[in-house]
Amino acid sequence: MKTKDIVLVALFAALIVVLSLMPPIPVPVVPVPLTLQTLGVMLAGLVLGPRRGALAVTLYVALALLGIPVLPGGRAGLAVLAGPTAGFLLGMIPGAAVTGWLAGSPQPAASRSAGLQVFRCWLAAAVGSMGVVYLVGIPWMAMVAGMDPAKAIWAMVVFIPGDLIKALLAAVIAQRVRLAVATV
Repeated sequence: MKTKDIVLVALFAALIVVLSLMPPIPVPVVPVPLTLQTLGVMLAGLVLGPRRGALAVTLYVALALLGIPVLPGGRAGLAVLAGPTAGFLLGMIPGAAVTGWLAGSPQPAASRSAGLQVFRCWLAAAVGSMGVVYLVGIPWMAMVAGMDPAKAIWAMVVFIPGDLIKALLAAVIAQRVRLAVATV
């Protein structure tokens, strides 16, 4: 990896940390709080692409598992893997990779409208950073929390509107960053 890649991976891992430290909002009935860390995961995938985005999230997860309190609520350590949110945490790594892969490389401004690029990024963030993360996280949460899998799926419905809004915000930010970088 080039120095630039290492710096970008570290920078986005730090961004995810900052977004994770925003106070989590507890949700009744579900042992998973509303957080902003997924916004950072979406941005990492959209801006850095699949490989570097996944590396940024891997660094973030590694920091948490090493005991540095970077997770929402200041949680950290290997004990996190025994909790109901571990599947979501681990699912963020492939989620960032899929988001970056689906978003693809930025298109020149003349070849695509900004609205179409934002839609493409939004769809990539929704599928990658929501679909993949939910696909890993929901079964884990159901198993650890002793929930019926169908009940666990229905419990996660409360997160969908907020995650779709985060995906749109990430898409708008990423599209602007990608255009700015492409013109430099």
